[in-house]
Amino acid sequence: MPLYKSISPNSQTTVKIWKIEESYSDLLKILDLKPESKTRVEGMKSELHQRGFLSVRHLLREFGYTDQDLFYDEHGKPHLKDGKYISITHSFTFSGVIISDTEVGIDIEKQREKITVIADKFVDYEFDYLDESAEDYIRKLTVIWCVKESLYKLFATPGMLFREHFLVIPFMLEDEETVAWIDYEDYKHRYTSNYIEFEGFTCAYALGS
Repeated sequence: MPLYKSISPNSQTTVKIWKIEESYSDLLKILDLKPESKTRVEGMKSELHQRGFLSVRHLLREFGYTDQDLFYDEHGKPHLKDGKYISITHSFTFSGVIISDTEVGIDIEKQREKITVIADKFVDYEFDYLDESAEDYIRKLTVIWCVKESLYKLFATPGMLFREHFLVIPFMLEDEETVAWIDYEDYKHRYTSNYIEFEGFTCAYALGS
């Protein structure tokens, strides 16, 4: 299908989300991939990952870019040749791209019960306000994960740990935004993070100041 959702948090920033319903071959048809991108996608063992990779290239087209405009640094962080900031995500049947004039990060995750099993790996302070018996526990955990993942992508510094260096203050799901902090070595910074929910998925994105 075409573009699923487009959001403009401000005049310099746009988020685009794709619902992946096309087959691998249909997604591949109109794309002009770099040789290294072809090698990468052909080497993926899962067709779900292949379709996610290709759907991101379709999102680039929605922004007016091609695969040739995208490159990755030594940490695996994506960049655009024109200097705009970009972040990329895909999860199961959805993918997302955010492009801005400032540093950005984005993450999409499926809301699944298995997140409760790994909660203590990425949650510390947040347990003070989370209620494990609440109906919205899984959804709130997924927001926290997505917010921390989007900030991790924005800051892109090896060695940062979700549980120790990221903090998400209490929020209500209907607010669709929360405040998060990065506290890493000498760096302490406050971010406003936005999130949305759709079809059992959560997407969060963060913008640098």
